[in-house]
Amino acid sequence: MWIKSSTAAVLVFATTIAFAAAQDYQIVRVASVAGATIDGLKPKTIFFTDHRADETSDKGAFIRFEEWSRSRPSEAKLLNLFPGFKEGMVHKVIDGTRKEVKDELQMYVTEARFMLSRPAASADLKTFAKLPFIQSIDPSIKHDAIKASDVSTLKDEKGQNNKNPDRAWCEGTGVTACIRSSYKLEGKLPIGVALANKLRDSERKLSDSIEFESEMRLLSASDVDEEGLKRLTGVNTPVAGVLEQNMFYVNQVMRFGKLLAVFQPNPADAKSTITTVVIALAVGSSTLEQKKKYENVPVLRNLVPSQVLLGNSSFNTGNSISAGLPSYVRNRIKAIAGILDRG
Repeated sequence: MWIKSSTAAVLVFATTIAFAAAQDYQIVRVASVAGATIDGLKPKTIFFTDHRADETSDKGAFIRFEEWSRSRPSEAKLLNLFPGFKEGMVHKVIDGTRKEVKDELQMYVTEARFMLSRPAASADLKTFAKLPFIQSIDPSIKHDAIKASDVSTLKDEKGQNNKNPDRAWCEGTGVTACIRSSYKLEGKLPIGVALANKLRDSERKLSDSIEFESEMRLLSASDVDEEGLKRLTGVNTPVAGVLEQNMFYVNQVMRFGKLLAVFQPNPADAKSTITTVVIALAVGSSTLEQKKKYENVPVLRNLVPSQVLLGNSSFNTGNSISAGLPSYVRNRIKAIAGILDRG
């Protein structure tokens, strides 16, 4: 009991420190992180883009998976769930007939850059590639360590497509942690989910919790495409290390996610480190295209999925996933920056 209480106390303390540190950082929107000049990056500042034209619309926020692969090949190569991943095939009942159709995806991709006040070579990244680091980022999400043998079997059609053909998830080079996470939707969203379920007839019902599984990996320059990473970050200095999180199972809305944190010496100051964090989230097109179904029901007009996902609905609340992807991702990056800079 003492050990459990002590662990909880340490986690609460770490989370408090992370939250305080995150408040010190300011987000500066840029058109392109890779194209932004490093000289303009100040301490406690985060360059950020999610490619949206503005904060009130979804224009530019999502890009179809096929278009992403074609128009941003370098980015897609590094941020795809695994090499060779493609949209899978699923069965749906259309006009009373069961048909096989492509499970089309759309990508929400964000880029961020911040500076750490110490040399890249001095960062002990092993500390940040474990469960406590993930737990300290967002206290609203509950995380537990699991073994590779505990990974969800992914028996449904959509899940089957996420099986890595090259290795089992949570096994292989650089894997440092295997994690199962759970997040209970906040505010009015659970009520919205209950109302939306009444429209779904015999369709699979929505849950008021987001459940997902992921692995953490710590990679060296020899484990990755260093030249590809330099093109991704826009920083032409050696890659000192890479933190990677692969979210290979999600119970609804999203299909997969990937986070890359790339650490490189600051070309203008060897005593500091340029850190680039890129996050890619794959969302089912069928989810984003449910606009008419919700707009035709007065009480659900503000529950249009694309609006909720982008934080532009009256149902959005808080600072975590319920706030919408843009707020959630920005808050997560700010927390990561604060933790990393404090070492």
